[in-house]
Formats: sequence, C-alpha cells, structure tokens
Amino acid sequence: MKLDPTDIRYISQDAWRVLAAVEQGSKNHELIPISLIAQIAGSRSGGVLKALGELAKRNLVAKVQNAKYDGYRLTYGGYDFLAVRTFGKRETVHSVGNQIGTGKESDIYVVATEDEAQSVMKIHRLGRVSFRAIKSKRDYLRKGQSASWMYMSRLAAIKEFAFMTVLYEHGFPVPKPIDQSRHCLIMELIDAFPLRQISHVPSPGSLYSSLMDLIVRLAHSGLIHGDFNEFNILIRDHRTEAEKDRDEETDEERIERIERDGGVDRPVELSEEEVRDREGRGGRVLEPVLIDFPQMVSVDHQDAEYYFNRDVTCIRTFFSRRFKYESSIYPRFTTTLKEGGKREFNLDVEVEASGWGKKEGKVLEEYLKRVEEEEEEGVDEDEEEEEYSDESDEEEEGNGEDEEGQPPKLEGLSLQDSSKEEEEGGSREEKEVSQSDDGSNDEEEEEEEEEEEVAPHRRHAPSKPRRAPDVSSIVTETLARKKKSSERQHHGKRPATANILGKGKGSKRKNDSRRAIKDSTQF
Repeated sequence: MKLDPTDIRYISQDAWRVLAAVEQGSKNHELIPISLIAQIAGSRSGGVLKALGELAKRNLVAKVQNAKYDGYRLTYGGYDFLAVRTFGKRETVHSVGNQIGTGKESDIYVVATEDEAQSVMKIHRLGRVSFRAIKSKRDYLRKGQSASWMYMSRLAAIKEFAFMTVLYEHGFPVPKPIDQSRHCLIMELIDAFPLRQISHVPSPGSLYSSLMDLIVRLAHSGLIHGDFNEFNILIRDHRTEAEKDRDEETDEERIERIERDGGVDRPVELSEEEVRDREGRGGRVLEPVLIDFPQMVSVDHQDAEYYFNRDVTCIRTFFSRRFKYESSIYPRFTTTLKEGGKREFNLDVEVEASGWGKKEGKVLEEYLKRVEEEEEEGVDEDEEEEEYSDESDEEEEGNGEDEEGQPPKLEGLSLQDSSKEEEEGGSREEKEVSQSDDGSNDEEEEEEEEEEEVAPHRRHAPSKPRRAPDVSSIVTETLARKKKSSERQHHGKRPATANILGKGKGSKRKNDSRRAIKDSTQF
C-alpha cells in the first residue's frame, strides 16, 4: 500500500477522534461495533456515522460485509495516518516526499521537518509478502487477523528503533535514530548506495575486511545481525571526484596520464580537511553502514551460531560472485566468542532494559519463524502439485477404453489377489503375535494391571484386524449407482424416457375424465 498524505490536511477533528477510537477498539476487537466507537470517542452516534463515512471514503477504515453486527476495522492506511499525525505533533515530520525504496515487508519515504532538514521514514508492513507466499491457503492468525499484522509491525518498529539507538550510542556505523511511533520510525538520511548496486570497488579486500570486522565487533558486543547481506549494507563513498575519475579510468587513459606527468604515477592531492577526515576513519575510503535490525538476536540465543555463520557465508558468497574475491580468512563463532573472544559491551542487556523485553521478542520471533515455514511449505506444495499433475496426465493417457468399447480392466485388483493378501496378512499377524509373546511378557503384565485400575465402561474393545477391501465390488456398486442417478430426472423415481415420449402426463383420474368428455362430444 502506498502512502498518500494529501488527505491529512482535509480530515476534521471529529474524524481524527473517531479514527483514534477505532484504533483503541481494535486492541480487543477485530470488528469494532459502532456503539463501542461512539463510546470511546465520546460523541453521538450520528456524528460518529458521519465521521466513519468520511474515513471510509479515504480507505482509512473499512466496513466488513456479511458480519453479525455493524462495525468497522482499521486499515493500514488509517494506521499510517495516525503515525504521521503523531510525528507532526512532535515536529519531527512536516512534509512527506517520494518513496525511495520498498523492502520485503517495509516501505521507505523521504520526509522533512519545517526547517527542510530531510530524513527517512520507514513503515513496517509485516504480512504483506507472507500472504503472497501461502496464497491464502492457510491463515494461522484467523482471530484478529488485521489487528495482529499491525501489532507485529509495531513490535518490529519498536525493536529496530531500540537496537538502532543502542548501536548508534556505542559508535557503530548505523543511521541516527530520530523518532518512533506505532509501526513507523524516523532515521537519518544517508547519502549512500546499497552494496548490491555496486559492481566495482577499488579495493575489494579492504571492504571485505571492514565487513568481517563489523560482524566480529557486533558479536563482541553481544549481538548478531541475523541478515547481514548486500541488501542491508549501504556503502558511503568518501572519495573525491578526482579519485573517482582515477579509479574509473581505463588502461589507455592511465598510460596517457602517466606520460603527461613525465612518466610518474602521482597520487591525487587532498586538502588538509580531507586528510583529517580520512585519518579519523582509519584511512578507509568506502565506509559500510548497517541497516535493518528487526531480526537481531543475542549471542546467548539458542541458534546464535547458525545466524553468525550465515552472516559470514553471505558476505563471502557475494564477494566471490560479484568481485571475484575469495579469502580463506574469515571469523568463526567458536573462535570469536567461546575460545578467545571477550565481550566489550552487553548491548543485548541494554536493549532489553530500554523497553524491548523477552515477551515482545518471543512473539516477534515466533512470527518470523512461521513466515519462513509458510514460505517453505508454499514452495514444497507447488512442487508437489506439479509432480501430481504430471503423474495424472500419464495415467489419463493410459486409462482409455478398449477397442470393443468395454471399460479398462483393473489389473491387480481381482478377488483372488485380495484373498491372497488377506491370507498373507493373517500369516504375518500370527508371526508378529508369536514374536511379541516371546519377548514382551513383562509389558503385557503391566498393561493388564493398568486395565484392572480403569473402570469397565472406560475400557476400549480390542481392535479387529483390517481386511483388504473388495475393490471389484466397490467399482461395480459405484457404476450401478451412477447409472441409476443418470436415469432420474430432478427428484422423481421414474426413468427420464417416460416424459420424453409424451406418455404418463398427468394423473390417471384426470386422463379418464378427459377421455370421457372427449367421447361425449363426439355424439
């Protein structure tokens, strides 16, 4: 859903009050009754209906059809408007600009304050991609479906803001957090490019070392990113224009430049300010910036080693595929933490103290796991359907009628085969019973003691051995049943041919009376 903030200025105060009442009522109701909305808003029912109509025209609330009672539910558009209005009251956002990015379950917009200072607003929309994956085959949050997605989005925004604040205060390369409300958060606008959009870097080894050092530094502080890949890493380029031109020049241009300089490959001259800034960054020209933190976990997590190794593997695979750079030196979880690593900070503890507790983390973690399972099941089900369709096509080609018009013969389904199977099954059961009698006398004694303790009317009767079904009789019965049903017309029991031939129309008494009248008129 795309945010269109032009309608915010035209919404009346009564409509805002009603929209806030719908949000408050959605905590305990999926469909909020109109009487409850009026009670929370403190308005009359007539004014509430007018405000609800105004909000429904702008798709901020929606009325559910065929419900047991009249009510409305909150939409993502209404939730966005409430968050933007809160930012406006806090003077964090004065205007909303263009959409600059769309994540898997989030939207990114450029916003500005009244002083025209630009920043980024991230809107979490969990559940959007999940419904595409499962194709509405199964809904594991049927009760409070719309409210639950908004609640999950709100938890993701709270967690990301908490982690971003702690990391920024401890000097990690992350955007500066500014504000957070509901499922939205405001952060610093960074002039950088995603790593996935960069096709060439002057020194891949230096950038590779910076990213691996960042993973180790996070682990020493008690955190693991969990999704450390080219999509969640921004590269801030601190090179000057002359350095960019120097890195992008071809071999011929480089030879010509060296010849003009008298055969000497001179470096690019930097100003004193540029030299000081570069020394403060440790001489690094390309600075990585980390984003997207809802999936971060503590190093004490039960799957911490798996997430740590996955982050390292993602970076190694990307550098090998994109920049053709491979290195045998990379961090390992056991050597980083268990054997020789020391924790510099306990950021996981600080995040929990800042308002993100274990209860919220458990709820969000269960949601993310369910989403991954549903996506995997959706892929598996699609593959199974394709295989089943291929097998069914092959069976249809081979299951045609014979030349004489007779139905195909059922091979391997005769009565003799079923009787043989019954005899074999009985012999197998006798063998199993004999083996179990020799080796499990103690277990039978224990079961008899338990049966004596249970009341007689609660004891289960021993199950009879199943027999193989008589397939030929089942087929004949189904064919006869279909033949009878085809001969019936509507709910009558007579054959359809009786009415087609024009016989048997009307009752016998009516036909006799008509025949008598016809005979009397002839005389």
